Amino acid sequence: MIRVLLADDQRVVREGLGTLLGLLEGIELVATAADGEEAVALAAEHDPDVVLMDLRMPRVDGIEAIRRLAERGERPRTIALTTFADDASVLGALRAGARGYLTKDAGADEIRAAVEAVYRGDAALDPAVQHHVVAALSGPGAAPDGGAPAAGGEPDLPDGLTPREAEVLALIAGGLTNTEIAERLVVSAATVKSHVNHIFAKAGVRDRAQAVVYAYERGLAEPGASG
Repeated sequence: MIRVLLADDQRVVREGLGTLLGLLEGIELVATAADGEEAVALAAEHDPDVVLMDLRMPRVDGIEAIRRLAERGERPRTIALTTFADDASVLGALRAGARGYLTKDAGADEIRAAVEAVYRGDAALDPAVQHHVVAALSGPGAAPDGGAPAAGGEPDLPDGLTPREAEVLALIAGGLTNTEIAERLVVSAATVKSHVNHIFAKAGVRDRAQAVVYAYERGLAEPGASG
């Protein structure tokens, strides 16, 4: 069972999502919180695997709560689940350490898939959210940091990334799992895992969600590149 904590300041939302989570096979709702401060405290008490975190809450908001939870280590892993999908909210949550981002119009299957993906260590960004990342970091006037072409026409890769690592990073940004990347590149899963570890170390990112942001910030990924 994947142990989940839910944080939202609206009681009707907590109760509705709580009922939905209770119906999902393989997921156990262990606690609910009414604000970020309570979410951090209850996470310490109940040790959930995944936290579903609203962003706009009193006392301590969701982004600050995500940051505090991320500072504790690998667990719990957090998914922002919110009404807001503006650039500032999406990037703020991901930079704070969120492993996923869903809007509240997500269905039960989408929520379950996101919880399972984040529990496995993957990122979970719905398509609308990924569009906001692209718009904020790759749109007109958003100069990539280190992704400009070098004199020879090849990309000047940042932070010592090799061309293969940049390729793997672009596929991560496209939403592919390690297994899918291995199939795409015709290499072993162990080789992909090694590349991912090197990417995280060189880029200074903690997880795949932050790697997605990093890839778009530096011009190493484009919308639709995985297809």
